[in-house]
Parts: sequence; C-alpha cells; structure tokens
Amino acid sequence: MLIDPGTEQPYIPTPSYFLGCFDIYDREETLGGELEKYNPNDPADREELILKYCLSGHRTYRHRYLLYKCLEQSLQDKNYDFESLLEHDPEEHSSFPDGWDEMENTRAFFEDIFRLTTIAWKEDIQKASLEDQSTW
Repeated sequence: MLIDPGTEQPYIPTPSYFLGCFDIYDREETLGGELEKYNPNDPADREELILKYCLSGHRTYRHRYLLYKCLEQSLQDKNYDFESLLEHDPEEHSSFPDGWDEMENTRAFFEDIFRLTTIAWKEDIQKASLEDQSTW
C-alpha cells in the first residue's frame, strides 16, 4: 500500500485533497488575500486557481495517479456531494476564503480540476497506469 509522506499512514485520497492548497487558516492575510482576488465561479479565474495552486504540489507520480483516479470515480457518481467538501466546520482548524462555501457549482470546480489534471499530469498518470498498483 502506498504511504502518505506527510502522515506516514496509508494514502487513501479523497477529492478534498485537491483543496488543501486553498486552506487559509492562520494565513488569512497572506494566502487569503491572494485568493480573494479570484472568483471561483468565473471559469477563467477557476482555471488560474487550479493551475497555480492545485497542480503545483509536490506529489509523486503514484500519489498523483491515485488522487486522479479518486476524483474520476467521484465525478462518475452523479450523487457525489462536492458541496460538503467546502462547508465550514467550526471544529476544524481549516477554512476557505470568504464565499467559497457558497460556490455556485462545486461540481464544475472539480470537473475543471479533473480536466486540467488530465493534461498537466498526463505523463505521471500514464507511467503509473502501466505499473501493478498492488505492488505499491
């Protein structure tokens, strides 16, 4: 089983893993200020957000592949609740920029992540898909 390098636990991604880069908790004035310049409901802004923040993380090709496949599965489920991923939980030490919990179409946001990931991570996805994932 593939291990998450940050937690040393088994790596079992969910679509929310794409959102960690937008967590402004304790960075409201720095990252929060940067993100406030964008409108996640605007397709052009959304694309820039995804390319600049979501896809630039330091993940191995195997981690990228599993995250990609996880998102693919979630998007195939017409009832998957993407909105819940952006809901504010006062018990958690995380938060998103103002208004993100009221995004007009969270599914479209994740569809754009998938579309751009397919392009940006094409070689990594191809490389991992040729391996026997049971050996990870």
